[in-house]
Amino acid sequence: MVLGRGIRADVPPMALAFWRWAIAFMLVLPLALPHLKSQWQLLKQGWRPVFVLGLLGVGGYNTFAYLALQTTTATNAVLLNSFIPVATIAISWAFLGKRLTPLAALGVVVSLIGALTIVARGDLDVLLHLALNTGDLWMLAAVAIWAIYTVGLAWRPAGVHPMLMLAAFTAVGLAALFPAYLWEMAQGRTINVHAGSLLSLAYVGIFPSFVGYIFYNRGVAEVGANKASLFIHLMPVFGTLLSVVFLGEIPYAYHYAGIALIFAGIWLTMKKG
Repeated sequence: MVLGRGIRADVPPMALAFWRWAIAFMLVLPLALPHLKSQWQLLKQGWRPVFVLGLLGVGGYNTFAYLALQTTTATNAVLLNSFIPVATIAISWAFLGKRLTPLAALGVVVSLIGALTIVARGDLDVLLHLALNTGDLWMLAAVAIWAIYTVGLAWRPAGVHPMLMLAAFTAVGLAALFPAYLWEMAQGRTINVHAGSLLSLAYVGIFPSFVGYIFYNRGVAEVGANKASLFIHLMPVFGTLLSVVFLGEIPYAYHYAGIALIFAGIWLTMKKG
């Protein structure tokens, strides 16, 4: 989120979305090809969920988030992103009939309060006077898309290797992004090529796209959509910790309070009985 906002003047949103996934595709393809021949039929039989999940998870979420960051702040984007677990739980309940235990529901609320505490810098007025602009509406659309993607992972074809699955998702997403990228270039919006923009593209291609999606997809498979989505609340926590380590920023009391609430909420949600 922070990087997408920081390089918005040098890398247009469609270019950022397209090239991050092009880099991820180049990384995953050598790991996916060995499984293609033996699992092609499984992939072919499950083409519908693969197509939808590729459009949502690769073609949709990041693109909408980058469009949002053209006109909204990284703080607003992270704040709205914090509602992904709530949206995921609502969709999971509506379409799969999955309900949270009272203790798990309490954990979600506590964790959400912790995330909002960090993003709002411990000031309730920040939340009360939050004004939504066009970018925030794009971000809300991104939140809905990611929630649907998370729940929809339950329908991905069984037996397909994770690397092949990610490659298939990425291929679908790139096919959807390519016309939008061409249209953006036709409007005269191109990448300002320099070391910073190239390193930024390399970062988002390797870590959030390639590594992050492998871990997230595996996490959803292991603990389910509702619990996995709750870990989105750790984004403000990692943002705080990384700012301390790399930017020398000093954490305030609201950082500690928010982090404690987030971990308490996740513990309550994961707790059995």
